[in-house]
Amino acid sequence: MSENLDKSSINEAGKSKSEDSEQGLEDAVGGSDEALQETKNSGSPSTQRLQQRPHSSPPRFVTVEELLETVKGMTNMALAHEIVVNGDFQIKPVDLPENSLKKRVKDIVHKAFWDCLSHQLSEDPPTYDHAIKLVGEIKETLLSFLLPGHTRLRNQITEVLDLDLIKQEAENGALDISKLAEFIIGMMGTLCAPVRDEEVNKLKDIQEIVPLFRAIFSVLDLMKVDMVNFAVSSIRPHLMQQSVEYERTKFQELLEKQPNALDFVTQWLEEAADDLLNQKGKNALPAAGGAAGPRDAPAPSPTTVQNHAYLKLLKWDHVQRPFPETVLMDQPRFQEFQLQLEYLSLLGAVLLVTFSMAGPGVSSQADFAEKLKMIVKILLTDMHLPSFHLKDALTTIGEKVCLEVSSCLSLCGFSPFTLDKETALKGQIQAVASPDDPVRRIMDSRILTFLETYLASGHQKSFPTVPGGLGPVQKELEDVAVKFVRLVNYNKMVFSPYYDAILSKILARS
Repeated sequence: MSENLDKSSINEAGKSKSEDSEQGLEDAVGGSDEALQETKNSGSPSTQRLQQRPHSSPPRFVTVEELLETVKGMTNMALAHEIVVNGDFQIKPVDLPENSLKKRVKDIVHKAFWDCLSHQLSEDPPTYDHAIKLVGEIKETLLSFLLPGHTRLRNQITEVLDLDLIKQEAENGALDISKLAEFIIGMMGTLCAPVRDEEVNKLKDIQEIVPLFRAIFSVLDLMKVDMVNFAVSSIRPHLMQQSVEYERTKFQELLEKQPNALDFVTQWLEEAADDLLNQKGKNALPAAGGAAGPRDAPAPSPTTVQNHAYLKLLKWDHVQRPFPETVLMDQPRFQEFQLQLEYLSLLGAVLLVTFSMAGPGVSSQADFAEKLKMIVKILLTDMHLPSFHLKDALTTIGEKVCLEVSSCLSLCGFSPFTLDKETALKGQIQAVASPDDPVRRIMDSRILTFLETYLASGHQKSFPTVPGGLGPVQKELEDVAVKFVRLVNYNKMVFSPYYDAILSKILARS
């Protein structure tokens, strides 16, 4: 694919994609009362959220048209948000599940079409009606890949794939399908992205006309996806500049239709403010009339409350508690952060008790420390899968760690690891399975302290000092911190007016 796509083509591709997505959404939702009733009775997450919503505002009935319009707006906002916050975002080719109804229908229709084409071409003389229609579709697809400045290529395609001329040649028995296919493959090779070169080259080895046309359309579909993804990557810098205002506007439209759409956000911020006030109250000096209470402490700043609120999302009960509305689109990301930090906490705890028990002579061996870390990481890789048994894995880790420590002590000429120490180390490693284990709790606390410090530092590039005990997992922790803080800062930019309004009322009551 050409590297110099301009904005007009990008906008055109984006507009087309958006229109297709919105039409598909309308088809999927349907808009019938039966479909809405089916959704209501299904116990879907959306229905559950509405049932759990606090009754701070009376419900307002909306029409089906309003509902569809709202769904469209939220879908577009979610797509723009995903493009902005996910640097790896890409459109994937549609791959229907095997044995699904859509897949079976598609296969039947396609087989009937290609069988008909094969039958026409095998007639004597051949009939080219279907083949010419396919050439016309290929011509339009190739032209859609071109930019306004590609005059020479446009003229070539228009001249060689002139359907009127091709029809005349077919009527006079002078049509050479193989020659047309050769031109089409050559043009595809000119316009495709480098990643498609291999697929295009394979087309040259196909001799049968029907399989060749099928393969050509398959590769053209991939080229369309490449075109859209190139457009997405090209518009991302421009979208970044507009997305904050765009998301805020879309959310405001939702808020106007659903006035109680900030109830869970309010609860979330209230809890964060209460946490900080209670914490400050415990540390406050007693007043002249008696002991200090939580409300005697100075109120925290709105920024501090917001930062603490985002940290609470890293310990959120996603099964039992509704997620705050303004971060709902990023709930999977916060769940992923939560799993990653739990993994790092457990990994750090195992390494901390191991190095503490083995002594500085072992922990100072950089190669050994890295080797031990890799062993534990591998054995904990699947810790969040339902089939994973943490206690069994920690038993295996304990055995393996003790063998490695004994080997290292022997090689370095240190005193051997005694049986009592091995038993004690295995027991401590087993103990970190519990989130209430003192070592685990220390690791959790220090991880949150690191993230809180980095979040409070604003947009500074340098990381704060890693708390003690987190050194072995510093790199992994910093990787998570960068993604977490970037996501939080973006969310703040979008929703800060709402947060400020809510916190002004909450903190005024403090």
